[in-house]
Amino acid sequence: MRKTFLTSIAALAVSFALPALAQEKTLTVYTYESFVSEWGPGPKVAEAFAKTCGCKVEWVGVADGVELLTRLKLEGDGTEADVVLGLDTNLITEAKATGLFEAHNLKPEGLTVPGGFSDDTFLPYDYGHFAVIYDTETIKTPPTSLKELVEGDPAQKIVIEDPRTSTPGLGLLLWVKSVYGDKAGEAWGKLKDRVLTVTPGWSEAYGLFTKGEAPMVLSYTTSPAYHVIAENTERYKAAAFSEGHYVQIEVAGLTRTSDDKDLARQFLTFMTGPDFQSIIPETNWMMPAGKTKDPLPAAFDTLVKPEKTFLMSSDEVAANRKAWIDEWLAAMSAK
Repeated sequence: MRKTFLTSIAALAVSFALPALAQEKTLTVYTYESFVSEWGPGPKVAEAFAKTCGCKVEWVGVADGVELLTRLKLEGDGTEADVVLGLDTNLITEAKATGLFEAHNLKPEGLTVPGGFSDDTFLPYDYGHFAVIYDTETIKTPPTSLKELVEGDPAQKIVIEDPRTSTPGLGLLLWVKSVYGDKAGEAWGKLKDRVLTVTPGWSEAYGLFTKGEAPMVLSYTTSPAYHVIAENTERYKAAAFSEGHYVQIEVAGLTRTSDDKDLARQFLTFMTGPDFQSIIPETNWMMPAGKTKDPLPAAFDTLVKPEKTFLMSSDEVAANRKAWIDEWLAAMSAK
């Protein structure tokens, strides 16, 4: 607390010191828009991190995870990002190819994700299996396999995300490719009749679903936990697919061009710790990659637990993403 009486010399010293003290450090984090929404993890993460760093977090949100990579490619060395949070393991080979990321040089403990992902540039912060979420008031017999979804009643529509801009959209593309292989184009040709619309990102798709525009949406096995905990309803459920489910592991990394790499690494360390991880389940509605302060809410025990997990290597995705998207575009636009 400032003293009531100051000598003239001391007062002068304080007047010079105040501008320096007022220059609070700022960490700029690029991420996707649902992360920084008022109901997402962003506000709580920023508040919790500020208590440890004496800084503020400036969020820059884009529609979805694939657009993060697109924006970074456009900005190049001129990017203002210190940390990029919201890419996933499908995109890390392409992200590294930009030359905009550098090794984190951290060794966090207690991170657990399907397949035991470990990387010198990117750190995981959460994960979730993609799933078709359906409205039980509209659909009494949900699809039990990707094949049933593809060949089901065209009158029962689904909203999906665009693989060119959205990581869930890309996840569905890779899920179909994992199951159908060379016949993926044929599968998309059949599924298109059930697709109500294709949205740029997850937020738009899930919003249309909850407004009743379609009885199904491409989301995550964890999505029903939100409705149970936040809305006290079991109306929305995930369909368990017999072939298995594709998993998404979300990651973050620091940029080579960051003005404060020590602060960026401090954030990544915080991200893998219990304060950050405890925020994830009930705000991002994904599975935490690290240890939380308390056990997960009981609603998470009721979720679909896939018996088989699909996950392609990021090298395979990088080598084929354009061709597979072209295949998707051709099938979806064919008359």
